[in-house]
Amino acid sequence: MERLEKFRFINKIEGYSFLILLFIAMPLKYYFGFPIATKIAGIIHAILFVWFIFSLIITFGAKLFTPKETLMFFILSLIPFGTLYTENVIKNKFDTVRAKII
Repeated sequence: MERLEKFRFINKIEGYSFLILLFIAMPLKYYFGFPIATKIAGIIHAILFVWFIFSLIITFGAKLFTPKETLMFFILSLIPFGTLYTENVIKNKFDTVRAKII
């Protein structure tokens, strides 16, 4: 259960970092001539994305996700707002795991 909570946390912050990169840093670079914004947001997002992938692999290895769910989470991490859908799936999975424990 702790592993699922950690994955849920990294999924959320990685998704937000992607949105910040796309909708704040990119316009700052291309419309306002502020290229440092993408360098900073880009490196932060890259670190979080690697952490997300690592966490996804660990969670899959712990048999908390099926191969289909794991692939879906990876693909959705590449799509803006995809982590919002992923968050709902993880929440349902979290509730299911919690119900089995109780």
